[in-house]
Amino acid sequence: MGDVIIDGLTGANRLVILDANGKIPALDGSAVTAIAGANFSTGTIPVARLDTGTTAGKVVKLDGNAKLPAVSGAALTGVAGATKSSSNPTVSTNPSGGVGTEWQNTSTGEVYVCTDATAGANVWKNVGDQSGDVSPFHFTGCTTSYFVGGGSGTPLNMASIDKGAFASDGNATDQGDITLARRGLGSSSSTTHGYQAGGYASTYDNTIDKFAMATTSNSTDVGNLSTAWLTFASITSDTHGYAAGGSRGAPGIRHVTKYSHTTDGGSTDIGDLISVNHDYPLGGISSTHGYAMGAHSGAPTNRIDKFSYASETGTASVGDTVHTTGGNASQSTTGYIYTVGTGAGYSTRIDKMATATDSDMVVSGSTLSVAISDWCGGSSSATYGYTLGGYRGSSGPAIDTIDKFSFSSTGTATDVGNLTIGRGACNSTNQY
Repeated sequence: MGDVIIDGLTGANRLVILDANGKIPALDGSAVTAIAGANFSTGTIPVARLDTGTTAGKVVKLDGNAKLPAVSGAALTGVAGATKSSSNPTVSTNPSGGVGTEWQNTSTGEVYVCTDATAGANVWKNVGDQSGDVSPFHFTGCTTSYFVGGGSGTPLNMASIDKGAFASDGNATDQGDITLARRGLGSSSSTTHGYQAGGYASTYDNTIDKFAMATTSNSTDVGNLSTAWLTFASITSDTHGYAAGGSRGAPGIRHVTKYSHTTDGGSTDIGDLISVNHDYPLGGISSTHGYAMGAHSGAPTNRIDKFSYASETGTASVGDTVHTTGGNASQSTTGYIYTVGTGAGYSTRIDKMATATDSDMVVSGSTLSVAISDWCGGSSSATYGYTLGGYRGSSGPAIDTIDKFSFSSTGTATDVGNLTIGRGACNSTNQY
């Protein structure tokens, strides 16, 4: 054997001596064999040394644009694909993929993306070449009530707007004034504005007012009804307000007119869509149809008529109210319409009908906390119906009670506050 030099250096024919930290000094390991790769915990292996490719057993390498090369994704899991269906999604589709889920209508070619996956209140945005989002009917998700105009005996006509928040209940506050003090007017709402139409000042009136609901503000005059009238069924769709039936003098009328919530201007007549003369009817609302219910004067009736927003055609007599309704109030929620204070004399009645089946109204099992004879206002949140003001006699004065009853259970309504003044002779309330 040749000489072995012991001097701590790392050249040929020298013994390797560990350094002060007990580690091997830097050496050439190119001739070392039989070392398990798992024993190496640090360091970088040059890509050129890897077995890359897109076939079995290969390591996939990103291309020059940092993208995957063409590989089969047949075995991938957890990747949400589009739902394909011959119909559109609905507000209650409730996609398991949540927000961002895509829906393809194979019949029309329309494509929707879910932007709100709240159970039963989905919002689907149409991202195709056509238009028409799928979203909950705004009227059934209201958070605030507005009671507009009307009268109290003294003064006979009023211009003020009362505002009440559903979340906190309590007394109403002053929102502002409409352009003309009047009673017997109707109301509707978009998601941003409240609208008032028609009514009676010193004579029949055809004014259409609107006010912004987000801030305290007065109304502005934005158009006119095709004819001056009052005490009609006030109806709200997603895009329009409607006046159905009502009075230009006994015995009432059958006519329906509509005005836009997106473009200011006058109303457009859409025909005699209700089957009988409804004078002082109540308005009922679903997401697809408007309802005119009962009549008070002229030729009293308990008939319920409805018309389609989309086709603007009427359906005669889909049911009957329990009694002729008088000039009282209604509330609308998903699947049901309620009427309050109906019947002869002072009444605490609350009746209801199902809009899915369009049948006769039935006694709901709930009652108002105070009996009303005439012309209260009706308002609706997603879960409660509200009855505001009204008369306890034909000559007034009006009361200022705000009553609240549950849509999901029966019982006596709760007095949750007061209007700024006793108020009646207003067919409906505005909400958002």
